[in-house]
Amino acid sequence: MPIIKVIIPAYNEEKAIANVIREIPKIVSEIIIVNNNSTDNTAIIAFENGATVLFENRKGYGFACLKGMEYISRQIIKPDIIVFLDGDYSDFPEELTKIIAPILDQNVDFVVGTRDSNLRESGSMTPQQVFGNRLATFLMKLFFNSKFTDLGPFRAIKYSTLLDLKMQDKTYGWTVEMQLKVLKKRISYMEIPVRYKNRIGVSKVSGTVKGTIMAGIKIIGWIFKYAFK
Repeated sequence: MPIIKVIIPAYNEEKAIANVIREIPKIVSEIIIVNNNSTDNTAIIAFENGATVLFENRKGYGFACLKGMEYISRQIIKPDIIVFLDGDYSDFPEELTKIIAPILDQNVDFVVGTRDSNLRESGSMTPQQVFGNRLATFLMKLFFNSKFTDLGPFRAIKYSTLLDLKMQDKTYGWTVEMQLKVLKKRISYMEIPVRYKNRIGVSKVSGTVKGTIMAGIKIIGWIFKYAFK
């Protein structure tokens, strides 16, 4: 059996995190919640529901993901697959089996769960999120002949491939950096349509003007950086 570990960055997700943990399939060896400077009971609830809880006080999605990777790097037995998942319950954790299937069955290195418009709950993605995704994936197609259609956070990757990417981004650019490096290194990838629902609570990125602008700048910046590198 492959060893599968899940990394979930979480900032003030006390109302959602238990649902996320409980619905992750039992084939997962370890659920790692990275408490990203929360001011609520996210960490306590995650621990009570059986997750490994790490603490990263530097706020940023990338910081949290890197903390999870650092923790795994110190383990003697390394995983085969890492799954990244948000802690806001907007994804359907049980679809993890769909996300990892191409890696197990077809030896694909990287899989993104795409938030297909036909499977999305009304209002689950803001207009700026939809526009931003379209713009980013259009530019990726233009510069890299990419087939990506989404920057969805629900994704799976072989652990060895993840290490090879040498991820750096500390904040909003984590997802696009991963996809750009996959394209540049000609790593095999696939998209799997997944359902998507309205999150519990308010988004820390798309729910604020500042977050939306900063995320947009970071994402477009990564694309142009790699286009002309």
